[in-house]
Amino acid sequence: MFKVIICILAGLGAGLGTGFAGMSAAAVISPVLIAFLNMDPYMAVGIALASDVLASAASAYTYGKNKNLDIKNGIIMMISVLVFTFFGSFVASIVPKTAMGSFSVFMTFILGIKFIVKPVVAPKKRLSAATARQRALRSVICGAAVGFTCGFVGAGGGMMMLLVLTSVLGYELKTAVGTSVFIMSATALTGAASHFAIGGAPDTAALAVCVVSTLVFAQIAAVIANKAKPETLNRITGVILVILGISIFIVGKVK
Repeated sequence: MFKVIICILAGLGAGLGTGFAGMSAAAVISPVLIAFLNMDPYMAVGIALASDVLASAASAYTYGKNKNLDIKNGIIMMISVLVFTFFGSFVASIVPKTAMGSFSVFMTFILGIKFIVKPVVAPKKRLSAATARQRALRSVICGAAVGFTCGFVGAGGGMMMLLVLTSVLGYELKTAVGTSVFIMSATALTGAASHFAIGGAPDTAALAVCVVSTLVFAQIAAVIANKAKPETLNRITGVILVILGISIFIVGKVK
């Protein structure tokens, strides 16, 4: 029963983060499973990624239905992310461990503060004025940066995508979140499949509860987010990111 409660709570946090902020479920579920259930870290990440697949895909559908999804440039960025994730993983395997994981948590916290203090309510001029070719090129470059960092660090993909989509590419928040979860659905599927292929079958009970819980709460969050005013969504997203950053930091210290 304790395992079920922990998995539901992990899915709740991950689902809200996915639906509201386009975050990867791995940022919430894996540290919770590791800290409270003493689960093998590799398997915990696999379960988190598997939970991310349906939640992100369902959220992307909801954002797309509300015209808050850039599919064309999202696909370009998705391919770039996938390619450079493998490259980043390879580099990480041959160089010493770094403190980039802590940097990812810090950036999650700072990004949350940014959305609270300075909401992103409309597309920036760099997006509106860019040609289709310029947008595609920027998507490739940003996808390469996100993918390499995600592969090298092992986390932070959703947070980094939200950062580049809003700050670098100039998307308003709803389209940024919609495009982020669209990309994350594919990257999570690839990651989960590779984890289970290498690490073996997961804890089926934990997997089932996490998948269902994350999916349900992600859908609730996505529906609310698409109906919310831009300023309100920014602040909700900011609060979630700040809480997420602090929580992961505390869990890391407790461990």
